[in-house]
Amino acid sequence: MATNAAPDSGAPRSTATVVISAPAAGADDKIALFPGAQPRKLSETLEQLITEFHTRRVTLREVIVVLQGRAYNLLMLLLALPFLLPVPLPGLSTVLGLVIAVIALRLTLGQKPWLPARLLDRELPPKFFPTLLGGARRVLRLLEVMLKPRQLWLTASPLLVQLHAFIILTAALVLLLPLPPGTNFPPALCIVIMAGGLLERDGRFILAGYLAFAFNGVFFAWFAIYGKRLVQMIWAWIAG
Repeated sequence: MATNAAPDSGAPRSTATVVISAPAAGADDKIALFPGAQPRKLSETLEQLITEFHTRRVTLREVIVVLQGRAYNLLMLLLALPFLLPVPLPGLSTVLGLVIAVIALRLTLGQKPWLPARLLDRELPPKFFPTLLGGARRVLRLLEVMLKPRQLWLTASPLLVQLHAFIILTAALVLLLPLPPGTNFPPALCIVIMAGGLLERDGRFILAGYLAFAFNGVFFAWFAIYGKRLVQMIWAWIAG
């Protein structure tokens, strides 16, 4: 089994170790989504990201090491945030959506989250996290205040957790589609809400995630019907 640790930069190593690899044949693929240790506050984790990755490029491998036991749900939440904000993502939108989709697929299958080395070693631009988290600070503070463990039965069953992850996977696949600007907001909102619910075992947020998913269905059905008509009207106007 390969171990994908953060590269040696000469600085003192973090005490956290993260294994992100495909499970060996016959190994137990189940993952404990909710570690027993008391997690740090969301704001504390985000401040650490801003501090450590303020002025240099950073790989997803390093980010996962910093996030520690909450890495995967929190990583999906963070990578969906840029789609909610007017943050330019030249060349990154496909990568961010793909990372979310790969993690959600593994969780849907009840397996350990795994990312290919090519994605783990993909560098994010300097100040990516300070820019992102600075713009999303109000959203993140609101999440931190609102999220708390409740209606735990919605996260007690592995099958239910896999169903929640399937919702995230479906929304992430929508992010990968070549859709017009602005249409990424509904699926990204669904991912942020659902990942936040899984992160803190908040059943109410998970239910809200399903409502957001239903809204996606209505939105894209409307878009498919009236968007086509709009394109036809524009084309007729140009041709005329």
